[in-house]
Amino acid sequence: MDLTGARWRKSTRSGSDNCVEVADNLPGMVAVRDTKDRDGSALVFTSGEWAAFIGAVKDGEFDL
Repeated sequence: MDLTGARWRKSTRSGSDNCVEVADNLPGMVAVRDTKDRDGSALVFTSGEWAAFIGAVKDGEFDL
């Protein structure tokens, strides 16, 4: 998958450890990568999958 046009961003709430970057400017998909391994692989989700994940986070489904 070609991610050369991806505009990566990191959450303003992220610290210096264990961060991810998200590129949501790609048509129909969202890519996620490890901030410390920018040349490594990225996980790619459909926009619908990403929206469902964000909704679940906001609803507290993953709270411990």
